[in-house]
Amino acid sequence: MMQRGPTPGLSSQPLPEMEQLNNTQQPPPQQQQQHRPSSSASSRAHHFHPARPAILELFNLYLGRRSQQKSDESVREPPNKTQKRVTAINRELPPPNEQFLLDFEQIQSQFPDQEQLRAVTESVLISLVIQCCNHAPRAEFLLFALRSLCNIGYINWDAFLPSLLSSVSSAETPVGQGSQAMALVACATSSQSGVPPPSNAIPNNANFQASNPASPLPSIHGIGSPAQSGAEPSTLSPMKSNDVICTGQQSARANISVRENVISSLRQLSCKIILISLESNLMPVTRFDIFNHMLNWLVNWDQRQQGLDEFDSAQFWKPDKALIEWLHDCLDVIWLLVDDNKCRVPFYELIRSGLQFIENIPDDEALFTLILEIHRRRDMMATHMQMLDQHLHCPTFGTPRLLLQATTTGETVTNMRYSPITYPSVLGEPLHGEELAASIQRGSLDWERAMRCLRHAFRNTPSPDWWRRVLLVAPCHRTQAQGPTPGAVFTSEMISEATIDRIVELLKLTNAVCRLQDGDQHILRTNHVTWLLAQIIRVELVMNALNTDSRKVETTRKILSFHKEDRSADPNNPQSILLDFISSCQNLRIWSLNTSTREYLNNEQLQKGKQIDEWWRQVSKGERIMDYMNMDERSIGMFWVVSYTMAQPACETVMHWLTSAGVTEIPGTNLQPNERLMVMQEVSPLPVSLLSGFSINLCLKLAYQMEESLFSGQVVPSIAMVETYVRVLLISPHALFRSLMTLLSPKNQNPLSKPAASLLVFEILNYRLLSLYRYQGKNKGLIHDVTKIIATLKGKRGDHRIFRLAENLCMNLILSMREFFSVKRDGKGPTEFTETINRITITTLAIIIKTHGIAEVEHLLYLQTIQEQILATSQHAWSEKTLRHFPPILREALAGRIDNRGLATQAWQQAETTVLNQCTQLLSSSADPTYVMTYINHSFPQHRQYLCSGAWILMYGHPESINSLHLGHVLKEFSPEEVTANIYTMVDVLLHHFNLELQCGRSLQELMMKACANLAFFIWTHELLPLDILLLALIDRDDDPHALRIVISILDSKELQQRVKLYLMNRGPAEHWLYSGVFKRTELQKALGNHLSWKERYPTFFDDIAARLLPVIPLIIYRFIENDAFDAADRVLHVYASFLHYYPLNFTFVRDILAYFYGHLPSKLIIRILTVLDVKKIPFSEAFPQHINSSNAPPLDYFATLLLGLVNHVIPPLNNNSKNGQVGEASNASVRAPHNKAQATSQGGPSVAPEGQKPFYQLQDPGTYTQLILETAVIEILSLPITASQIVSSLVQIVVHIQPTLVQSSNGLHPTSVGQSSVLPTSPSGGSTDSLGATRTPTAAGLSNSNFVWRSGYTCQQLSCLLIQACGLLLAQLPPEFHIQLYIEAARVIKESWWLSDGKRSVSELESAVCYALLDPTWAAQDNTSTAIGNVVALLHAFFSNLPLEWLEGTHLIIKHLRPVTSIAGLRIAFRIIGPLLPRLANAHTLFNKTLSVLLSVMADVFGRNSQPSAPVEASEIADIIDFLHHIVHYEGQGGPVQASSKPRAEVLALIGRAAESFSPDVQHLMTHLKADVNCSIYAATHPKFVQNAN
Repeated sequence: MMQRGPTPGLSSQPLPEMEQLNNTQQPPPQQQQQHRPSSSASSRAHHFHPARPAILELFNLYLGRRSQQKSDESVREPPNKTQKRVTAINRELPPPNEQFLLDFEQIQSQFPDQEQLRAVTESVLISLVIQCCNHAPRAEFLLFALRSLCNIGYINWDAFLPSLLSSVSSAETPVGQGSQAMALVACATSSQSGVPPPSNAIPNNANFQASNPASPLPSIHGIGSPAQSGAEPSTLSPMKSNDVICTGQQSARANISVRENVISSLRQLSCKIILISLESNLMPVTRFDIFNHMLNWLVNWDQRQQGLDEFDSAQFWKPDKALIEWLHDCLDVIWLLVDDNKCRVPFYELIRSGLQFIENIPDDEALFTLILEIHRRRDMMATHMQMLDQHLHCPTFGTPRLLLQATTTGETVTNMRYSPITYPSVLGEPLHGEELAASIQRGSLDWERAMRCLRHAFRNTPSPDWWRRVLLVAPCHRTQAQGPTPGAVFTSEMISEATIDRIVELLKLTNAVCRLQDGDQHILRTNHVTWLLAQIIRVELVMNALNTDSRKVETTRKILSFHKEDRSADPNNPQSILLDFISSCQNLRIWSLNTSTREYLNNEQLQKGKQIDEWWRQVSKGERIMDYMNMDERSIGMFWVVSYTMAQPACETVMHWLTSAGVTEIPGTNLQPNERLMVMQEVSPLPVSLLSGFSINLCLKLAYQMEESLFSGQVVPSIAMVETYVRVLLISPHALFRSLMTLLSPKNQNPLSKPAASLLVFEILNYRLLSLYRYQGKNKGLIHDVTKIIATLKGKRGDHRIFRLAENLCMNLILSMREFFSVKRDGKGPTEFTETINRITITTLAIIIKTHGIAEVEHLLYLQTIQEQILATSQHAWSEKTLRHFPPILREALAGRIDNRGLATQAWQQAETTVLNQCTQLLSSSADPTYVMTYINHSFPQHRQYLCSGAWILMYGHPESINSLHLGHVLKEFSPEEVTANIYTMVDVLLHHFNLELQCGRSLQELMMKACANLAFFIWTHELLPLDILLLALIDRDDDPHALRIVISILDSKELQQRVKLYLMNRGPAEHWLYSGVFKRTELQKALGNHLSWKERYPTFFDDIAARLLPVIPLIIYRFIENDAFDAADRVLHVYASFLHYYPLNFTFVRDILAYFYGHLPSKLIIRILTVLDVKKIPFSEAFPQHINSSNAPPLDYFATLLLGLVNHVIPPLNNNSKNGQVGEASNASVRAPHNKAQATSQGGPSVAPEGQKPFYQLQDPGTYTQLILETAVIEILSLPITASQIVSSLVQIVVHIQPTLVQSSNGLHPTSVGQSSVLPTSPSGGSTDSLGATRTPTAAGLSNSNFVWRSGYTCQQLSCLLIQACGLLLAQLPPEFHIQLYIEAARVIKESWWLSDGKRSVSELESAVCYALLDPTWAAQDNTSTAIGNVVALLHAFFSNLPLEWLEGTHLIIKHLRPVTSIAGLRIAFRIIGPLLPRLANAHTLFNKTLSVLLSVMADVFGRNSQPSAPVEASEIADIIDFLHHIVHYEGQGGPVQASSKPRAEVLALIGRAAESFSPDVQHLMTHLKADVNCSIYAATHPKFVQNAN
């Protein structure tokens, strides 16, 4: 082939000096940081490559640009001012474009290194694109040249495009602001819109793949040239191009116009280049970089010149044709990138970009079309993220929902709950914060949700932390300088409206409803308003939350400020009524009467105050003592008023009463000769009915004064004072709560420095305030404090009384735990527990896991730490019978432990001779008394632990032969730890000796008699050992058949039963706060026995050997049942049922033991277990006694009544009853008929309160009325003598048929209109199609209660939705056996639906029906078109939302029972059920992977390579599911809401990649990017782990 000659005009001259300067300047700072050194050196080498001048000259020739030399000469020629020169333009025409490739190939042949030449060519092209973008012919040639070079494979798009885009972004930087100015603007805009900024426009701290050292982008960017490279030295930015620069001073307006045109042309040209490149196969990284740049351009499409006045900008700037053109080209690029046929970039990237939320959308149809498509697919994808009826999910304050980041080691997070208005939005991002709350419109779903939660909180008194978050962050309490508070979830308007609702609700309880309805405002000025306000606003809570002010008047003004917004002149306006209430309360001077508050009072109010003052002078003059036990109602009311107005005098009269009986001397044997111990004589404690009306100020003063007397006084306090102190704390569980342990150790003193105070504090905590600490969530911290004292005392000789009391308290605290807790405050090292507490801790963990599940993934990790800490110091091995009932995760950890009893027996046999010799010298009847101290001070520790064992052998059958005085003296001088060791070794020796005697032919009955006689010697005759520890040691040896027999004999002994009987006689009722008589103090030795009372001086208050058994007997019952000793358990419960009424955790014990052994307990024993409760005070349903004694399944009405009770008393109410001043509606929660038997009269309260208003002291276990109702329903379900399958089937049947049943039952009774409540939105479809009409389910057979709807106070539409919520909540409290049956039953209902079983239905009709069914049932409720599938899925979601994380693992069973799935409709149902679970599993990676695998397997059923669906399917039909999979893997990779920097985890990509191999090719294509292949997936290509492996 002939070679064509060089085109005229080409030269080989060297680079001009100015161009060398241009080409050697440094790249922008951002590029400097991203490039590796080698890349930077290579880039500089390209600028000095000898081929560069030739290539540049070639392009200049074809572009028709003058040579550089001529340009330089014309610039340097000095102008002659006296001479005018007219220069004509004389340009040579460029050669034809067709010759370009031949000329280029000629240059190409001159240089051997083709790769270097290619890089230089790309560098020159980039600079020319920037310089010539605004010159149409030149731009067209550059496009032609690029296409030509691409055709011969001379353009490496994966290197060229990132460099081009980087240079374009640098070139767009405004003059004088440097390269980082644009970067900052772009990054700020991107962060607001959610679009990842381009690689060059991101500051150092941005999260993007380009800034990652492991990313390939830095090296790719190194190929590019600096932004100002080119043939013309004056070209530093597009603004200075020769084509656009005008001479002379330009106006700002003209500059903006020129600049915008240049940027538009540059972007348009870049887009056209990208469109050419997309015809090639680009690398994933390149595609992703292009995509991000296009998004950034679109988001910032209206970027103005920096520094120009905003008004001028808005006035003079308008989108021009050039901008619209590049905008359209940019959209063309994006559409090609996200095209499903090519799948270069997943459409999901548009969804998460936030492009649809840009503030200033141009009036452009093309962009609007894209935004609409993003919204459409985002909305479709969001359905898989949200649970059905999600807006109805709301905290009940009955079951704690801890924050995910809450740790188990800190006290501060113990009571933190999810913010009530915080719940996942459409893509899983949390909705919370002040800005969101302020944006919520009155009457919207979120407003109603906030109202539900606030009203519920007013009724149930959540923790102070909750109220602080509600009150302190209100906007009216902050200065303007403070920014929004993320934790704020309520506005002042919300709080005001909820408070008004509560006022009107309580007015109905004070018989003032009719008067309020009649407009009689006199009710606002009556005296009972004092009590009313205390009930409404919980003054003590509000003041506690706001008590940082030094002056109380400021607190007053703050509270008032909540209700001053939009005050109406109308006196009947609810807010005006509220202000009148607060005013009338001020007339009683709730906040102390002083000069600063008198300005609020009028003359009428002052006169009322004077009347009260006069009454007070009459009753308190002289030495007269008020008889608080015989006050009439008027006197009580007047004294309450005094408690608000004159707290100090009122406090003094109360203290005068408590000390009015004087003091007396206690005779003591352990006192010094000249020492006297004085004690207050007993009076009656103040009744709760009086204390409950005291002001918080008086209660505080009383608490402080009584604490001074109790813990720092010189006189032993009376039981009446202690009991009154306890009652004061119980009536105000939040406002008056204080840590009693801090009272023992002020200023870091040793808490044991005051033994009398320490004993009293431990007695109060153990026998009076245990439930209060659990209610406050402070039992964890108390465990740590008590453990520290136990660790100090366990090795100290002689301090048995306080040690055993602290140990018993620690047992109770651990048994009270129902969530994971740390065994050490710092979380490191082995526990400081005793061996007894270590064993109880393991048992408690088993109960927690089996009955409540493991709440969060962090707890799974923490469980292993707890086990290691406990087992490091405990040598115990649990029996097989015990382990079989342990939860699997704990059983597996403990099953491999070696039982060291054999070694312990060998050790005893080796030491037996020495021990018996020592015991003979010490314990014989003629033993030398001096040997006692010799033994104590000089015997070896390994021998001392066998003292009781040796005594056992010596006295076997003849206990009278042992010197009990010596034995008792030595045991008292031992440390508590040594006594415990003696008990455990004695039990092992006892059982070993027992078995040896049996082998020798002795009768079992004879051996039992001797064993019981020996034990009676230790625990009854001489009271040498603590009984509770001995019983625990025996039941821990339950693998020996004789250990439990010995336990039974001890519990059957007359001595113990007589001891318990005396305890019941002396202690008064179990509800100690109701006792109005005078308490009797038991003598120290009679209460505690010889061993514990030795050397002790101080009397007891509530402590007793019998009381120490309260936590032990429940553990004995557990051990009997584990060993199938049901008759023994029944007998013990029969004998000690009344005694267990005193156990502060008896309700929890009953609930947990029924759940722990569900399916293992005979009906007779279940009934016996229920006797532990005071049945008359538990809100069991009326039909429960009938059904528990019948083997037949209860009718549906019974279960529906249970659910109705949860709707009325547990689920937060929907209604806003005082809206528009309307009161007395039938739907008000306060007039709902109680779901259980007639309400019991309230004891100890100022009036008869409704069930939901019971004070804490009446509900100490479980703590709140909502939890009492919920747990009572659980107990009923667990007690029924039918299978879990029958129970679940009945509940599901109610849910499936609930709405038509309710509609039918409500007809003719209370007709209601559709859409009555704003909580239920209007259905978009109306259910008008014929096919949907066929979905209406028939009524449920057996659900025949005609007044069912009326009893609830709701419309049938509302009630149907709430009953589903209640059913899900109830099922989530039940053991996993019920969950399995729920999954089976739910799958059956779904599979039997006509949609999936009727083969005659068309695919489109099937799809339509399923899509409608999977809308929220609240939609269907409005149209009475409830569907079985919709209700069942809503039930499952309500169930999931209340389930602990561990139990979510069983959810896979429902998919198992639904498979095989043969249609897209079935696939959608599966994803609709399980999809919303995945966000919750974001931090539980193992469970997330397992759940995701289950969903992928269902996809394979329909879209597998070899699957045979019921109808032809196309991958495009599940685009929303594909989008959801993209989103959820990003959500899990982030561990929460998806951010711009979120990446999938490598393990998840690998999992999906493996699963996708079984999919059909079209589905595999749509999931291209969800693979671990760096050559096709943008996520793998930008993932550090994969990039590192690839390199």
